[in-house]
Amino acid sequence: MTKHYDLIAIGAGSGGLSAAERAALHGKKAAVIEAGRVGGTCVNVGCVPKKVMWNAAGIAGALRDANDYGFDVLVNDFDWNQLVTSRERYIQNINDWYGGYLKESGIDLIPGYARFVDRRTLEVDGKRYSADHIVVAPGGVPLIPAIPGAEHGINSDGFFALREQPKRVAVVGGGYIAVELAGLLKGLGSDVDLLLRRQHFLGNFDAMLRETLMEEMINHGVNILPNINVERVEKDDDGRLTLHCSGGHTLTGFDTLVWAIGRAPNTADLNLDSVGVEHDDNGYIPTDEYQNTNVAGIYAVGDVTGRAQLTPVAIAAARRLGDRLFGGQPERKLDYENIPTVVFSHPPIGTVGLSEDEARALHGEAVKVYQTRFTPMVHAFTRHGSKTAMKLVCVGTQEKIVGVHIIGHGADEMLQGFAVALKMGAHKRDFDNTVALHPTSAEELVTMR
Repeated sequence: MTKHYDLIAIGAGSGGLSAAERAALHGKKAAVIEAGRVGGTCVNVGCVPKKVMWNAAGIAGALRDANDYGFDVLVNDFDWNQLVTSRERYIQNINDWYGGYLKESGIDLIPGYARFVDRRTLEVDGKRYSADHIVVAPGGVPLIPAIPGAEHGINSDGFFALREQPKRVAVVGGGYIAVELAGLLKGLGSDVDLLLRRQHFLGNFDAMLRETLMEEMINHGVNILPNINVERVEKDDDGRLTLHCSGGHTLTGFDTLVWAIGRAPNTADLNLDSVGVEHDDNGYIPTDEYQNTNVAGIYAVGDVTGRAQLTPVAIAAARRLGDRLFGGQPERKLDYENIPTVVFSHPPIGTVGLSEDEARALHGEAVKVYQTRFTPMVHAFTRHGSKTAMKLVCVGTQEKIVGVHIIGHGADEMLQGFAVALKMGAHKRDFDNTVALHPTSAEELVTMR
């Protein structure tokens, strides 16, 4: 017998849970199908554990700075395993909370892998479930390159499974995951080489951000190797890794290799072709502005769409979809423009809107840029401090702000309010007319000339 629902979400990550939650809020019967831990990548092997590790690296930095503030601090040791144990306990509490929340909300959690039988029916471990609406939100999986010896490395999932601290690490990749892992590993005391295929990392970010971050990472001891490709990996009898790279370069002596070269949508086993759901060669599912796939009644949200692969984006899109389907709001949809994002690098980055290059490509000579660079007060007299840099990208005679870019201490926390201002259409005069909070780094954004 097939059990029927108003909505079924494939994947109990941010997108799937939010879609089911919003359907239930509107009085509909909903279910979520998940083979792994509830919460998806973000909770289990992404945002949450990454932020814990980033916080730990920040505390390590504060301990290094303590002597400069007059504290007689002696750090005897750092217990990686204790940190991981505490982190996993915290994550388990979130998993447990989700379990109770789903029950209280009347949402069924169906364990296992889903595959389409027809446009309204899914099969999970031999049992069938149907729904009027099916939301595809299985998230993504980290990639490992198809080169000899690649299996000797680990991906980001493997990083979060480490119970011992790596001593000498090679991180391969140029995206935000690569720079985040490289930064926090170095902050916690590992020796880190960061290998880039191109000259720079964070290629889609404003040049000021990536150039400042590269300078700061080098100053803090990360060995950055640009324009290099790993072609083969060897492991010796002592477990040490040797990387054979393009141009005849050989790098040796690593105990850990982390692949951070991107992620792929987790759609291969969904049997999408059988029901005619379009997807590209990589498995991404295109949707229209309302999250509709090409098949009526089947939707996609989150990383699987290939658009703005961020947890809050998946949540926002799924909630709006639920409101549209069940809440009497037929025009409800997510605006994918001007989505803020944070990179938990060392120092952190907060950015929203157009980069300077993007703005000039669209608006040419109408672009005006304001920027500043300074030492934040917290590092005014510390030996291990980092710089802060900020940029406002404006357009037209009215100087409408189309980009806000910050790197430095506290950038992750200060961006949110400025993102609201940009989303509302603020102009430079609005920033100028706002009384500054002193002494803060954030005040620089409303006092730039």
